[in-house]
Amino acid sequence: MNRIHRTLLAFVLIVVLAAVAGCGHKKSQSELSPAETAPAAAPAVTPIAQISATPTLITAGDQVQLSWRTTDANKVTIEGIGDVPTSGVKTVTPTVSTVYTLTARGDGGSADASVRVTVNPASPVAAPAVVVPTRSLSAEEEFKGSVQDIFFDYDTYDIRADAQAALSKDVAYLVNHPDAKIVIGGYCDERGSNEYNLALGQNRADAAKNALVTAGVAASRIRVVSYGKEKPFCTESTEECWQQNRRGGFVIDK
Repeated sequence: MNRIHRTLLAFVLIVVLAAVAGCGHKKSQSELSPAETAPAAAPAVTPIAQISATPTLITAGDQVQLSWRTTDANKVTIEGIGDVPTSGVKTVTPTVSTVYTLTARGDGGSADASVRVTVNPASPVAAPAVVVPTRSLSAEEEFKGSVQDIFFDYDTYDIRADAQAALSKDVAYLVNHPDAKIVIGGYCDERGSNEYNLALGQNRADAAKNALVTAGVAASRIRVVSYGKEKPFCTESTEECWQQNRRGGFVIDK
């Protein structure tokens, strides 16, 4: 009986050992499923974005060249422009200062890059100057604007002190216009006889001529004539009016 038990015990041990050995058996490579043999997937990489502008400072109306480059991106956009290739070049003409922002998106996320272009306003175009043609003064108009009459006191042909400034201007004009010839008229107010005033007018015209000749004007360029009281400048019987008529008047000798 003990012999039988020992035989059974030995058999049970063999069975147990075989089971244990079966549990520890590793599968061969051919026995693994495709999922078990595939390598582990690499982690997704975050995109890189770069953008530049040439130049970055312009005047309104000028052009700018944008250049960009990205890596690990499958969708790239530039704000204000839209979808663009993953790298490239584009010419733009901004009218105001602008920030161009590039966004690159990929499996590993997204990345942004920006560049600013400063735009200065264009210089205003100056309107062409309007040239107003100037009318040349005639010789007579220039003469009247440059040569002044002189005035005398009552019943005298002496050159007054206040006439010296007028005579100086007259001399300056005649010196600068050596071909000009003049007539000096002697005038009187209404008081006194015609004969007396003709003589007084002659003396006044001669006094003015002598002053010019003394200052260097050739006597041959000056002609004198007396009008007495026949050609008054003012017709009222007042001292103010009489003073205007007591003169040595200058005109171009035609």
